[in-house]
Amino acid sequence: MKVLMPNHFPLQGSGSGIYTLNVALELIRAGHEVLVITPDHQPDTDNPFPTRNIIFSDGNNDGAELDFNFPCFTTHPRSETTFYELSEGQIQAYLDAWRRHISEAISEFNPDVIHAHHVWVTPYVAAEMGLPFVISCHGTDLMGFKRGPRYRDYALRAAQQTHAMIAISNQVQADAISTYQIDQEKVPLIGNGFGTDHFKLLDVNKGDVLGEFGLDGGNQPLVSFVGKFTDFKGIDVLLKAAAIYEKALDGVQTVLVGHGGLWDEMHALREELGLKRVHFLGHQTQDILARIYNVADVSIVPSRIEPFGLVAVEALACGTPVVATNAGGLPDFINEEVGALVPVDDPESLARAIIDEISNNTKQTKGVYANKYAYDNYTWAKQVEKMVGLYREAIN
Repeated sequence: MKVLMPNHFPLQGSGSGIYTLNVALELIRAGHEVLVITPDHQPDTDNPFPTRNIIFSDGNNDGAELDFNFPCFTTHPRSETTFYELSEGQIQAYLDAWRRHISEAISEFNPDVIHAHHVWVTPYVAAEMGLPFVISCHGTDLMGFKRGPRYRDYALRAAQQTHAMIAISNQVQADAISTYQIDQEKVPLIGNGFGTDHFKLLDVNKGDVLGEFGLDGGNQPLVSFVGKFTDFKGIDVLLKAAAIYEKALDGVQTVLVGHGGLWDEMHALREELGLKRVHFLGHQTQDILARIYNVADVSIVPSRIEPFGLVAVEALACGTPVVATNAGGLPDFINEEVGALVPVDDPESLARAIIDEISNNTKQTKGVYANKYAYDNYTWAKQVEKMVGLYREAIN
């Protein structure tokens, strides 16, 4: 089977980008052919499958097809431009670029089916092409529907014409049915998966991993966060919690991996709160993320809303308990056997849960089960097998 996969974002730096990368890799392992289309600043030639790129301007690159940066629903490590600030002319140029690249890809690749990511512009263009297609609804597209009325007609047309809209969590499924006014039968639930090539139990030393970033404290507790620096990720809540748990846990360190629009603001909040052992590591590769997850004593997902929470599954796969908010898709798979759930926007409850996990050494008592739990339920092989079934239905 030949699958064309357009995504509004590069394959690194966003949850849906990592999702697309891993689905493509798993499809190839299963014997299918894949062509991916993404925006970028330079051609992406590092993937084991063919990739077409729409080249956007970051202000420094040459040969850009579009003279603005690729737009986002919130933010991205390589772009802070949002869909909502584009001019009408830029929206039209964006739409035309996707039409051109998808049309050329169809002519060259001759796909059997299109798997578009986000209920947004790419599936709208797919609908114009007349090929069978499915969509993955990632949740940020639902946020975009509320914030960007100029794009609603595109989203609704795509939702009405797709064979199926994959929801990545129970919350996303309910919201998609309500937002796009489609039947539940058309919105199957297929959760995210994680990349088993990267996220697994590793024989790594905490001191060595911290040393790579110029940090010490290999014998002290370590708290990790991974995610975009945007409001709905709740980084400010974690920093306020750190102001509490730093006093209760001797030598505890907190590392935050990611980047985004709130980078400077979160640095300022760290200073305002007087936090001494909170470190910002910026955007990192999946290999480095896996090493950080493995040496962390607990990983935190303090989101105000979280369509699924892939970083939580990745941490579990690395044998690390997760403390997360009871928001969006996180309650679907975080429980007391693998971590803890806390209320949204509650730094006191978050701090108490972190203190409990570290004080009770749940890295040892929950970690092995967390790894098995992730591998039993959330590998990409299991999820992509379900997707291929949808592709076959769409084609037929």
